[in-house]
Amino acid sequence: MSPASSPLIYEQWSATCDTLHAHTQVLGKLAVALAPPAPQLQHAALTLTARGWETAPLPAPDGSGALLVALDLHSHEAIVEHSDGRSGRVALAPDRPVGVVTRELLEKIAGLGGAVTIDPTPQEVSWTVALDEDEEHRTYDPALVATYFAAATQAALALAAFRAPFRGRSTPVNAWWGSFDLAVNLFSGEPADPPADDFIMRNAMDAQEVAVGWWPGDGRYGRAAFYAYTHPAPDGFAAARLSPDAARWDDTLGEYILDWEDVRTAPDPRALAVEFARSAFAHACAVCDWDPLLAASVEGHPPPVV
Repeated sequence: MSPASSPLIYEQWSATCDTLHAHTQVLGKLAVALAPPAPQLQHAALTLTARGWETAPLPAPDGSGALLVALDLHSHEAIVEHSDGRSGRVALAPDRPVGVVTRELLEKIAGLGGAVTIDPTPQEVSWTVALDEDEEHRTYDPALVATYFAAATQAALALAAFRAPFRGRSTPVNAWWGSFDLAVNLFSGEPADPPADDFIMRNAMDAQEVAVGWWPGDGRYGRAAFYAYTHPAPDGFAAARLSPDAARWDDTLGEYILDWEDVRTAPDPRALAVEFARSAFAHACAVCDWDPLLAASVEGHPPPVV
């Protein structure tokens, strides 16, 4: 069975998932430390590429150029590349704790572009041990990582296809290291009150938006799934019946959900995922009174210029 055709069930790969998640947090912490701050915390977002999770080019601490840091999920290495062509590599492998990888990666960065200090406290996870001291998360199964990466790649392509025709402000397909998900955010152009006063909510959710994303499951929801929500959500937002029929509202998560298993086993998985995203977006725009012309653009009206 190829990785792309394999199911992704959190309880079957939770140990590897949590280790990989912790490694992505190190990349995110580097982006926070080095990138110029951007609205909705976009400077902290990572990208899923054809080789794995990557930062954008980041200013080298010593001013010598740019650094890009990546998790190569084919060669199973953490990689730092300097814009002058130099690079360093740290192995991701079974029984290599997150703390060891983190310390080695920071040493490589210091040698290539100057020392950087990150906040090693993990975020939005159930564990609290500092990333550079984490000896617990050491399980890394390359085959399970390949299954995850194949699914995440297909999810990212579907999210990109959904976002492409939108005529308003939107994000690219972001890889979020806190919640370990992929997401696109489409904005109406109107401000919004954040749902809470903590740092992340104050900065990430200060605009009216619809978010559609995908995550590989976690302790709250043990299956990979696409999700959709709007902010702020008006009364009755949860009452819609979305398309396809397998989509549903989850009261615990407070989001519309379409399980990855329903997508993965469909005749055209990407088309089904885009159908869900468009249905959720259309519903959100209707109940939140978005500009109808802006809402229609996701359906390709007017079509892109060719």
